[in-house]
Amino acid sequence: MLAQKQKFSVWELIKILEENRNSIIINLKKLQQNYQRQSTKRLWGYRDENHNIIVPWLRTENIDNSEYAAIESLRFNHNSATVNILLSRKIRLVRTEDKTPVLEVAGFLVNNLSQFNNYTLISEGKINVKSLAVKISSEKVFHLLQWQGFIEAEKFDFRREYIIRLDNLPLVNANAYYPTLDGVFEKLAAIKVLSSIISAFLKDSYPGLVPEQLQELKKHYLSPKFYVNFPTTKAYDSVGVVEPRTSYKINIGNKEILHLGKFYSANKFLNKMYLIYERKTGKILPNPTLKLAGDEKIAWRQRLLSSSRKITKVDAFMKRIFNDFLGLENNGAVSEIFTWVGGDRLAQRWQQQRHLQGTSNKEELIATILVANAKLKEFAEKIYRERVYPLVFYIGCTGFLPEQMNAKAITAEELAATYPDLQLSKHEHKGRFFVVGDSIISIYSKNR
Repeated sequence: MLAQKQKFSVWELIKILEENRNSIIINLKKLQQNYQRQSTKRLWGYRDENHNIIVPWLRTENIDNSEYAAIESLRFNHNSATVNILLSRKIRLVRTEDKTPVLEVAGFLVNNLSQFNNYTLISEGKINVKSLAVKISSEKVFHLLQWQGFIEAEKFDFRREYIIRLDNLPLVNANAYYPTLDGVFEKLAAIKVLSSIISAFLKDSYPGLVPEQLQELKKHYLSPKFYVNFPTTKAYDSVGVVEPRTSYKINIGNKEILHLGKFYSANKFLNKMYLIYERKTGKILPNPTLKLAGDEKIAWRQRLLSSSRKITKVDAFMKRIFNDFLGLENNGAVSEIFTWVGGDRLAQRWQQQRHLQGTSNKEELIATILVANAKLKEFAEKIYRERVYPLVFYIGCTGFLPEQMNAKAITAEELAATYPDLQLSKHEHKGRFFVVGDSIISIYSKNR
């Protein structure tokens, strides 16, 4: 086993847990005993006018009585050194009044649902769970954890519970390599814009389910994807003493757009830049939304902007993708993004259906876009995991860039003078900025 003085970091442990989550189960009871809550506890139900809690007419019941829960995923914050672990358990719905099981809803069997619980392992660069009690089903994973010094045991035993301590590990490895950010922002920005368009277009679209089924699922606190969604209310308890410390928010952008938060929501940009009208009469319709895209009775056109209105780099970036999606231009923007995530086949399917105005098969269009949207999310997450999360976590824990990124901090005034296309808010003037290749990294500190 690796000598204790040669410690690997919490980040490296988290990567092992993420990549081998199907071979590890967590003792949920011990995790809860060891957990520092980061927000006010919420209870199922809602409060009446007298602030009494009215509980839902259904509740969940564990299918098994095991102390252990499976790791569904590890989730990383885009802008801070925060990592959550999502655990899942098999449950069923039962009536609150008499505990009668609910076995079928809207024509579907619901006797094997999953319930998810989210726990913060690292909160803005601070360890929030001192240790994890786990069982390991893979000898290979055991030896990996053993070799890196995360567990102290000589022999693999799938029956044994192992303790993995986090509180005696460095958060990051100062000598780790961090890949270049060149091209990362542009891809994430394009995916963000197109995903926003698709989400607005697909809003309230659930292929294969009729309205009565959706209503029945909602009545039973189930989403169209069969996630349990009970109403919740604050328990009015304290989150405990907040330790004074400095935390960091990190943004990544380029020399024209400071970060992804600069982009508008799809429908807001649509109202800002486009008009919708009836094909037959030419009548302008109020309140355009992307849900109307694909309706053969309507068409789109760009708004005429006043001479005093300046088109920003954000506007220009979004407009190219919108124009292609709406069929106002055939500039290849959407097909190019689809090529990143689904190869030529997905791009070809889109190209066959890209003329949204006048299409008579909206169902086929929705099916294509549903596939594309899932692939967009997977591709963006892959970029984040490989090239963004490690860097954000390092900066969020230390407040500095890795040594390999030999960049000098500059002020907001220096940044704006050098790159006039950037639009800095009042809050953003308090940040530190680093130009690294074609990218700009922004760091904002806050005291808690």
